[in-house]
Amino acid sequence: MPQTDLATVASGGQPALQESAKHAGPSDSDRALHAALAPLTGGLSPSALGMAYADWLSHLAWSPSRRLDLASDALRRASQLAEATVRPAPPWSLIAPQPQDRRFAAPDWRQPPFNLMAQAFLLAEEWWHDATTGIRGVSRQNEKIVEFSVRQLLDVFAPSNYAATNPEVIRRTFESRGENFAAGLQNWSEDVLRLTPHQDGTAHEFKVGKDVAVTPGKVVYRNELIELIQYAPASEQVHPEPVLIVPAWIMKYYILDLSPQNSLVKYLTEHGFTVFMISWRNPTAADRDVSLEDYCRLGVMAALDVVGRIVPDQKVHAAGYCLGGTLLSIAAAAMGRDGDDRLKSVTLFAAQTDFTEAGELTLFINESQVAFLEDMMWKRGVLDTTQMSGAFQMLRSNDLIWSKMVREYLMGERSEASDLMSWNADATRMPYRMHSEYLRKLFLDNDLAEGRYMVDGRAIALSDIHTPMFVVGTTRDHVAPWRSAFKIHLLADAEVTFCLTGGGHNAGIVSPPGPKAHGYQVMKKEADGSYVGPDEWQAQAPHADGSWWTEWVGWLDARSGEKVAPPPIGLAGEPAAPLPDAPGSYVLQV
Repeated sequence: MPQTDLATVASGGQPALQESAKHAGPSDSDRALHAALAPLTGGLSPSALGMAYADWLSHLAWSPSRRLDLASDALRRASQLAEATVRPAPPWSLIAPQPQDRRFAAPDWRQPPFNLMAQAFLLAEEWWHDATTGIRGVSRQNEKIVEFSVRQLLDVFAPSNYAATNPEVIRRTFESRGENFAAGLQNWSEDVLRLTPHQDGTAHEFKVGKDVAVTPGKVVYRNELIELIQYAPASEQVHPEPVLIVPAWIMKYYILDLSPQNSLVKYLTEHGFTVFMISWRNPTAADRDVSLEDYCRLGVMAALDVVGRIVPDQKVHAAGYCLGGTLLSIAAAAMGRDGDDRLKSVTLFAAQTDFTEAGELTLFINESQVAFLEDMMWKRGVLDTTQMSGAFQMLRSNDLIWSKMVREYLMGERSEASDLMSWNADATRMPYRMHSEYLRKLFLDNDLAEGRYMVDGRAIALSDIHTPMFVVGTTRDHVAPWRSAFKIHLLADAEVTFCLTGGGHNAGIVSPPGPKAHGYQVMKKEADGSYVGPDEWQAQAPHADGSWWTEWVGWLDARSGEKVAPPPIGLAGEPAAPLPDAPGSYVLQV
């Protein structure tokens, strides 16, 4: 198929719709100013930040009793610290790091004076948390913005970040006679000069099609937005129902087909499933007017049409990851509304359908921030990879920024090569219109959960989903918190099997069977069963060792027919030009 701009097919092949009058208000000069300001603020709206601090400061100013309490608390902490300086006390006698805070975990941090410096920092961090939270009258959104931004600023001054106050760096310097600084300078130089820098700092890049995305298969369909990959069978017989996976388009699809030992696709084919995978095209500025509905129509629905032609008369097990899971939910609700019964089951991996509790990512989602991002994308036509990766790094700055700098530039070490980290550095862009609609309709207005989201000009409701669902959440997810994913129980009119596994948004999903598997909890709610809240669910759901992959495959097995001979690869007799083998060409676009 010849390559064409997505803009020419946006909105069903018709000219892209103009923005509504509501969002077309600002002049081009205003937008250009905001877009020019964005690089200086890291993509954050100065107005949103200013309003949050004004809200906090004004309410704090009118709370003299709270200010007195904070002043007394500061004096008490200072007195305790001064006494510990003069009269040595056991390590961490004043305050201890949180279990998830690994900055001060090394034994060297228990020795004076480093233990005292660490405790001083933690006391200040705790005081500022108390000062920025719990002020009566401050809106919850503004409170979170202030607390988050102050925490980010304080993290800059953590004693673990500096060579002179980090005992681990000092020890390494003496042991290596300063070679750690020479190695760190070399690492820094490599990162600065590298034309395609690794955000993870790994010294080795996993090559797509050689080290990762190597499960045998073929591209069986291509349009302006997707390539559809059909994987070769790995068993003599397969279940008649195929599996269609809808990955997120914010990153490349092969997180679900990493190196062979970490490939969910390979695991499925080895257990007798015919697997199809969507590989999204990386959009450019010419695709600025591609809509979220285009992603549904040219993505999920087009893929289902092709799968139905290759494996006729069989329903499909559909699975979606992150944004792909949200899009699959939209498609499933529209299909339920229209009486389209092609889905056998729906599986969601770390995907949200209700965005009212979407974690710290919602700090970047309010009217001011969305307008600022829209103006930034308006100039470029896309949301560039650096903006999105920067936002995710801020959510976990200790792990993804400061600890990396200490390890690689002060200690002189390089991260061990990892397929998951290499994938994490392989980011994609997102079209201006699609991302604006995603932020406004889903995050900001929560239209999908509240029955206002439109498909083909008519509203859809998640309650029209009646097919069995398997929903996976991860305990340390900063992108799609598991309690947010859990809300599907309130929205879908279906049997829901919820599975909670350890790990984060990526590592929790990429958790194959083996000694490093996180373990999980799982419990089913019947379609007409009573609702159980997330905390009660967590207390009741039985624990299981190993990988949730085995649980999901068993769940699919129970809802699939007896095995038969594998279907053909691709569409027989198609006159179109030959398409490439997996992983295809779209995944290689930069």
